[in-house]
Amino acid sequence: MADGFFDNPILNSPYEEPRRHHALSEEGQPLNLPPKDGRRRSELISPVPPAKKQKKRDAQSDWLQQEDEEGQAYTLQNINEIRTHVSNWRRLPNPADWGVTPVTQRLLQYWRHHNFETVRPFFCQVEAVETAIWLTEVAPRQKQHAHLVANLRQANQDANPELLRTALKLATGAGKTTVMAMLIAWQTLNAVRAANSDRFSRAFLIVAPGITIRDRLQILQPSHPDNYYARRELVPQDLLPDMPKAKVVIANYHVFKRRETMELSKVGRAFLQGRDEPIQTLETEGAMLKRACGELLAFKNVVVINDEAHHCYRERTGGDAEAPVAAEEREEAKRNAEAARLWISGLEALKRKVGVRMVYDLSATPFFLRGSGYREGTLFPWTVSDFSLMDAIECGIVKLPRIPVADNAVTGDAPIYRELWEHIGKRMPKKGAGKSGDLDPLSASFPPELQTALYALYSHYQKTYDEWQRAGIDTPPVFIVVCNNTATSKLVYEWIAGFERPGEDGEPEFRHAGHLELFRNYDQHGNRLTRFNTLLVDSEALEAGEALDASYRDLMGSEIEQFKRELRDRGLHKEAENLSDTDVLREVMNTVGRKGRLGEQIRCVVSVSMLTEGWDANTVTHIMGVRAFGTQLLCEQVVGRGLRRQSYELNKEGLFDVEYADILGIPFNFTAEPVVAPVKKPAKSTRVQALKERLVDKPELEIVFPRVEGYRYDLPDETIAAHFTDDSRFELNPGNVGPSKVQNEGVVGEGVTLTPEIVEAARPSELSFKIAKRLLYTRYRDEGQDPPMHLFGQLQRIARRWITEGYLTAKGVPLGSIMYPALEAQAAELIFMACQRANDGEARVKAILDSYNPRGSTRFVAFNTTKSVWTTRPDKSHVSHVVMDSEWEGELARVLEDHPKVVAYVKNQGLQFEVPYRDGAVARRYVPDFIVRLDDDHDEPLNLILETKGYRGLDAQLKAETMKTLWVPGVNALGAHGRWAFAEFTEPYGMEDAFAALVEAMATTRREVPA
Repeated sequence: MADGFFDNPILNSPYEEPRRHHALSEEGQPLNLPPKDGRRRSELISPVPPAKKQKKRDAQSDWLQQEDEEGQAYTLQNINEIRTHVSNWRRLPNPADWGVTPVTQRLLQYWRHHNFETVRPFFCQVEAVETAIWLTEVAPRQKQHAHLVANLRQANQDANPELLRTALKLATGAGKTTVMAMLIAWQTLNAVRAANSDRFSRAFLIVAPGITIRDRLQILQPSHPDNYYARRELVPQDLLPDMPKAKVVIANYHVFKRRETMELSKVGRAFLQGRDEPIQTLETEGAMLKRACGELLAFKNVVVINDEAHHCYRERTGGDAEAPVAAEEREEAKRNAEAARLWISGLEALKRKVGVRMVYDLSATPFFLRGSGYREGTLFPWTVSDFSLMDAIECGIVKLPRIPVADNAVTGDAPIYRELWEHIGKRMPKKGAGKSGDLDPLSASFPPELQTALYALYSHYQKTYDEWQRAGIDTPPVFIVVCNNTATSKLVYEWIAGFERPGEDGEPEFRHAGHLELFRNYDQHGNRLTRFNTLLVDSEALEAGEALDASYRDLMGSEIEQFKRELRDRGLHKEAENLSDTDVLREVMNTVGRKGRLGEQIRCVVSVSMLTEGWDANTVTHIMGVRAFGTQLLCEQVVGRGLRRQSYELNKEGLFDVEYADILGIPFNFTAEPVVAPVKKPAKSTRVQALKERLVDKPELEIVFPRVEGYRYDLPDETIAAHFTDDSRFELNPGNVGPSKVQNEGVVGEGVTLTPEIVEAARPSELSFKIAKRLLYTRYRDEGQDPPMHLFGQLQRIARRWITEGYLTAKGVPLGSIMYPALEAQAAELIFMACQRANDGEARVKAILDSYNPRGSTRFVAFNTTKSVWTTRPDKSHVSHVVMDSEWEGELARVLEDHPKVVAYVKNQGLQFEVPYRDGAVARRYVPDFIVRLDDDHDEPLNLILETKGYRGLDAQLKAETMKTLWVPGVNALGAHGRWAFAEFTEPYGMEDAFAALVEAMATTRREVPA
């Protein structure tokens, strides 16, 4: 079918609310049918497939399972209801109707509409934060939403009595770190401006499940050089100075474990204890919190953010809805329970000490794990938003996982390589590497099915590797193998990459170079390569920060020393000496696929343990599972390591191109068909930044501008005049009014044409009356005062002039349509601008500056872009490049650099120079194109704001009118920010002559701008 899932898996823009979705079967599998309109509801297929052989349950277990299923259905109902309310709230056109603080209003407008130079926040990221904002600032104040707030509190009371938690579910690869940064920014910027508010805090504890994620999340520290607030442009530049006021502590949950204050042997402990009570050698709860949370203890009501929050829950007492039987399952359940108990106990201790305002849980899989007392896979009942893996695939945010759907074996229902462990598990080593001795990868006991699977997946990897080489991609694709224990991982690692064994003299002797050529760590002569291709890691030990197992240290000793030599070769001698073996391997693992880092050329990673979270290399293309996977939850976590996209460039349709991850040995319930994906080289990134060295010889290159928040104007006492221009024109048409004629017909009989006769009958006097009334109440009345009724007659005459002199026209619609509130407000704005223009020169308007950051400067410009750029001349611009959104910008940059009267110029990108204006009743912000400092033969240079425009609609008119009648005279009236002017260019080919004429006119006439 032409428009089915396999032909066209990506349906939606990643930056807009999903509009279409693929049909799914009852089991949650995509059907190859045409897409459906609308967004998919939040519906969870159970992540745990039923066992083929089920043990008889007792009545208690059956009752608990039924309770969990009913609770999950209720949670999904809440998620869908909240999603609907947030969607309707998001569509409100006027920010004044949002019911949020001014700071929140500013952030929402910025996240939704700012022209980001780096990766723009995805819709799912903005939606998650919007949901948190709505539940904090909007819902509690509206009675119709009280039941949703009550549901959330009740869910926490039942499961986490001491904490209030809110879970945000986002698919793996959807960017939870960005969501965390946005939550921190929202809370901090509000808390700075409302220190006594009980809704906001500037103290944050971020808890991660391991050291990998803890280290990766350091970019949430406002002091980090690559912090997301600045580098990802998540905070408007004028608000950035407030971000360092946030106190952020990032820790892995292991820090909540109380440590021994003294090391005692069993005999020593008995000796000191004597016949008294057992002596206490564990640190106190207060000491643990001081060590784990540090400066946060000086604050009240901390906000906690849990990353991979499915590890944090309070076990349910009174029975287990799912009692594991197998020894391996019991061991896993025990580990899960211990980790969850430690994590949540730490948060409860923090709540008792200083208070916890809210816990935000972020996870792709916010489900209870095995051993929790709940049915495994039960959704956290405090989950409030959901963006599933299927949603992410349909938006192109993640790679499409491909798994085996058929093979040429004649036995079994499922392909062998889909559930590989079922076929080889009994023949794999059962013990750790130390106890198993040196297993021989070349022996006949190495399962043929495993060898064939490795060869098959590697063969496809070779083709992918060659494609990447031809495309000029600097780092290689990555192949992951996930094993069950150290013995298996060592066996597979040596089979893949080669190995040595002790000779008769005890010295290591080369035995085999490895079976997979691109992954070999030895050359053909048996010499170790200077840069390894394959890495063996014990991810569980590295995550906990434990010392390396002795046998593992022996196995990886040569690799560790080689990595340290590489650090020394790069001039990092101190780091090479100070880093522990564990730190070195963690650094290599965490930098796989990152250019210029230790792990950049790693092609294959063989992992002991799960490698489930935090490892986010975007170059993973192939995953092999060599272990048991008991649940779909674990499958999704492991598969998630390969789902992060490599390229975030949109295609011509405004969508992402499809990227794939190929998977063997993991029974992930997701179907696929073989589709060849074209390789796309990542776009070249250019660093655009202010160059401070340019100011040494020419300090006048720095351009400083005022940050205007609004305008204050003196209201006229008696006389109002208006000066209408072409910018005062307003055309009504079906595009802004809607169709005014509709033909209705039945199957038989006479048809009828429907028209808005009431609107057609409106007289000009009625129209001018309504427009004048709106002007009087919205623009000529002081806040809290009665309207000056003596001005009404003048305003109506001016409105009547505007109508009768032809500035209001209608094409295909009635003239009376101007009475529609939104259009009436725009008309009133145009007339008000004409009145301001008539008062020009009387200094009636003054700009209101941002009280926190009244000035901006080119010195703060710093961002990356993949767009085309113009490299600026060192004597003309403080900033290194001009980003060319169109060829017009490049042409204008050339014209400006060639003109001798131009002192300095800058493209307004990453500069955060914005102009507030009104589009009718809606407050908006406008971003001009260029600022030019011009020598116009006055005592000081003129600051000229330039705009390049092609089509000029009503919105462009309002922007230009605001600049000419409010912003420019308002700033000039302040007298402390230099002289300013505004000009527009609408013809790209005559730009050079137009600019020369403009400069000449300004040099010979003082115009309206005071010197």
